[in-house]
Amino acid sequence: MLRMSCCSIAVLALVCSVLVGTAAADPIPEQVVVCSWNTEWLFDNYSGDNPSDLGKKMTAPTRPDWDWKLAGVEKVVREIKPTILALQEIENKRVLFYLTQRFKNEPELKFRTAFVEGEDFFTEQDVGLLALSGLTNFGRWDMSKEQFEDKRHMSVAKHMFATFAWGTGDDRETLTVVNMHLRARGEVAHLRVRQANLIRAWVNDLIKKGENVILLGDMNSDEFAAETTPEGDIGTMRGLNTPEQDDDLFDTLVDLKDKQRHTHLNGQQYDRILLSKGLTEDDPKRKDLCFKSVAIRHDLVIRGKEQDKDHMDIFWTIPEAERDVSDHYPLVVTLDYK
Repeated sequence: MLRMSCCSIAVLALVCSVLVGTAAADPIPEQVVVCSWNTEWLFDNYSGDNPSDLGKKMTAPTRPDWDWKLAGVEKVVREIKPTILALQEIENKRVLFYLTQRFKNEPELKFRTAFVEGEDFFTEQDVGLLALSGLTNFGRWDMSKEQFEDKRHMSVAKHMFATFAWGTGDDRETLTVVNMHLRARGEVAHLRVRQANLIRAWVNDLIKKGENVILLGDMNSDEFAAETTPEGDIGTMRGLNTPEQDDDLFDTLVDLKDKQRHTHLNGQQYDRILLSKGLTEDDPKRKDLCFKSVAIRHDLVIRGKEQDKDHMDIFWTIPEAERDVSDHYPLVVTLDYK
């Protein structure tokens, strides 16, 4: 497997970690629905392939428990029908296979799977991606020697990129998506800033060239969308910490009313979908992808009479009828092709 350093980005369109062969480019859909969702420990009930103690602990206790979890995730996916589904806190490629098998007889939900094992060997959590159309390649980027020695950067153990293309000729529309799960806990915001610096180093050239770029995932930030600071973790990820404004990313959460912005049961806004400028401005000279709407689908995750207050160490003790599928809620952005 070829892993890409920052210097490889210039040839991203030509060299990739994993190629997805297609006879012809997929047609451009009327809409591209992008969903980012932390599924909260989507681990099956088999612990024999989990070397870490935490990985073993967080597997589903029984096969019926695993079936319940997988069915809950299936229901969410079936309701949203995302063109691009970016998931965090999954165990491995196998659980993505189990999920896609739920739709194997439904042509409208025939997903392609994009997965490259990450480097979080403590939790064994990973990120992955499913796509209904457009997927051309995917993989992971590595730090260059210079980035590794530069203390402004820090490795991102759980990340992957995927590139998409629809249409041909002048109508061809391309997109690069980076799915990530950053370091947790409020007291390590400075580490997330370093991770954000690294992500931006990987994608800055694409953004400055006007390419369509989406950064998304569980960014674990304590910064609310309306209170983002230029030097904070989200501000850095958005590019607000530089004098230039043409490389700033749009935080889709700001398009929601404040009380609707929480993506976690504790009221935090950990999850983000950030869009490059071209995805927020409609080009009058040609049809292109343009931001239409954003939603957080609390309704698909919350079970029973009310939202769960806590999942830490009690998830499987909550009665099924009351147990929320995850402690995070799917963040969904719709792009129109117009």
